[in-house]
Amino acid sequence: MLSMIRHPATDPSPSPTLVIAHGLYGSGRNWGVIARRLADRRLVVAVDMRNHGDSPRAPSQSYPDMAADLAEVIDALGAPVDLLGHSMGGKAAMHLALTRPDLLRRLVVADIAPVAYDHDQTRHVHAMAGLDLSAIATRAAADAALASTVADPALRAFFLQSLDFRTHPPSWKLNLAVLEAEMPKIVGWPGTLGQFDRPALFLTGAESSYVRPEHRETIRALFSKARFARIPGAGHWLHAEQPRAFEETVRVFLEA
Repeated sequence: MLSMIRHPATDPSPSPTLVIAHGLYGSGRNWGVIARRLADRRLVVAVDMRNHGDSPRAPSQSYPDMAADLAEVIDALGAPVDLLGHSMGGKAAMHLALTRPDLLRRLVVADIAPVAYDHDQTRHVHAMAGLDLSAIATRAAADAALASTVADPALRAFFLQSLDFRTHPPSWKLNLAVLEAEMPKIVGWPGTLGQFDRPALFLTGAESSYVRPEHRETIRALFSKARFARIPGAGHWLHAEQPRAFEETVRVFLEA
């Protein structure tokens, strides 16, 4: 089963559990602050997706397999739950909603659409795999070494959250070889059929191009009660760039 970080409710209510599925190269740890803040009235569980963080390693990173992982978690927690997925995690969440709608009450999809994309994230695998970890002892040294291939300091900081300094030498908490091999599936979409007729929020960054106007017809065909909202001043990493606005929008939708 996937590794889970549980955030118990500080003031419990009848609200269902919220499960959070992170995106590519992420982990449940990335969602710590938002998860804790959303856990004021409900249990919030942030998972590590397969081949990420502390979750099991597997030869596949397909959306049917990732959705099955989420279904196993939800069965253990008790269905139905509310499910929030970002990017890769959002596609896995959509596949689950379309194939096992009984497991979910509400769905939040953060900055991704049920379509295949033509971008490729393999260069980031190469950047991380290319580090000589035997020569690195500190996060600052890792950041300096990664700067030669990843110019964006925010992106480097995000990647380095998955570098485990408890091992000697440090090691990536990412199955980089499988993520590279499965990249066509990750950026693609398996053409999942089905219908999710419960509330679904498609939340995007106003400066992101991942969910375009022409995607809305495809979204509505699969998610009949889809709603759309945009976070100003945010791109694809909307939850990190505008966390309070993201959190409040999610809260309003889940509690409506």
